[in-house]
Amino acid sequence: MSRRAPRLPSWLPVDPYILALISTVAVAVILPASGAVADVAGGASTGAVALLFFLYGARLSTAEAVDGLTHWRLHLTVVACTFVAFPLLGLAARGLVPYVLTPQLHSGFLFLCLVPSTIQSSIAFTSIARGNVPAAICAGSFSSIAGMFLTPLLAAALLGHSGGGFSAHALLRIGVQLLLPFVAGQLLRRWIGGFLTRHRKILGHVDRGSILLVVYTAFSEGVVTGIWHQVTPARLGALLGAEALLLALMLTLTWYGAKRLGFDREDRIAIQFAGSKKSLASGLPMASVLFGAQASLAVLPLMLFHQMQLMVCAVLAKRRSRDLPEAAPERAETLVEPAETSVAPGTDEQPGRRGGAVTERTAT
Repeated sequence: MSRRAPRLPSWLPVDPYILALISTVAVAVILPASGAVADVAGGASTGAVALLFFLYGARLSTAEAVDGLTHWRLHLTVVACTFVAFPLLGLAARGLVPYVLTPQLHSGFLFLCLVPSTIQSSIAFTSIARGNVPAAICAGSFSSIAGMFLTPLLAAALLGHSGGGFSAHALLRIGVQLLLPFVAGQLLRRWIGGFLTRHRKILGHVDRGSILLVVYTAFSEGVVTGIWHQVTPARLGALLGAEALLLALMLTLTWYGAKRLGFDREDRIAIQFAGSKKSLASGLPMASVLFGAQASLAVLPLMLFHQMQLMVCAVLAKRRSRDLPEAAPERAETLVEPAETSVAPGTDEQPGRRGGAVTERTAT
C-alpha cells in the first residue's frame, strides 16, 4: 500500500473554520444576546463546554499518551517551549503596555502564551515536512493533557485579577466545568470509545459547534458591556505585529534550540511544529470560564494567532520538505502515524491510520 504525506492547497490556507468564527463574531456584534436570551445562551454555553471536554476525555487514549513518554527529552522540550518559553515572552510583552497594547489586550496576549499546543495541525505539518510524525502525535497529546492542569495554574499565577475577575472561584469552575467532564469521559471510554470513534465526523461538528456557541456568547457579552469600544484598528494592527514577532521568535527558538540540544532533523521538525503552536479548541473554552465578561478580548489574540500559525507553518512545512537531506528520503517515505490515536484537547478529529496517510485537516 502506498503511503504518502498529506498535501495542503498550493495557495496560502485560510482555515474555513476561522471564517466560521469570524462570521460568529459578526453575528454577535450585529445581534448580541441580551437579557433572557443571554441567560439561555450562557447556560447553553456552559453545557457545551462541559460536553466538549467530556468528549475530549472519552476519545483520548491515555495508554498511547503514556507510551509516548519514552521519548522524554523531546516531550520535555516541547512542554518547556509551550509552558515556559511562551509565558516568558508573554510576560516580556508587558513592556508594550500602554504604547502598543492595552492592558486588556495584553492579558489576552499573555493568556495565548499559556494555552497548550494543538495536535492535528502539528501532525499534518510535521508529516508534510517529513519529520518525526509519531513524536509529534505524542508530544501534542502530552502537551494537551498537561495544559488541562498547567494553563489554569499559570493563569492564576501570572494573570491574577487582571484576567477579568479571575480568582480561586474561577479555578473551582475550571475543575467542575472542565476537569470533571474530562475525567468522566476517561472513565467511560471503555464503553463509549468505540461509538465515538465510529461517529467521529459527526462529533467533530459537535465540537466545532460548541466552540462557536462559546464564541458567540463571549462576544455578545463583550458587545453589551461595551468592551469593543476599547479596540481600535491601530490597536489591532499593533496586536498582529506583536503576534507575528512572537511566532517568529518561537519558530526560531524551537528550530535552533533543538539543534543545540542534539536532536536530529526529524525530531527538530516535530519540536518546531508542536512547540510553536497554540490550541484554539482548548483555549476558547478555558477563556470563557476564566475571564467571564472579558472573554471576548481574551480570545481575540488567540484567534488571530491561530490563523497566523497555520499560514506561516504551511509555507514553512513545504520549504522543509524541499530541503530534505539526501540521506533522509528513505526514512521519510515510511513515516506514517502509529495505530489510531485518539483526540486530546486541541484537536477536532481523530488522527488515526487511514490508508497510511495522515489526515489533512488542520485543527482548531
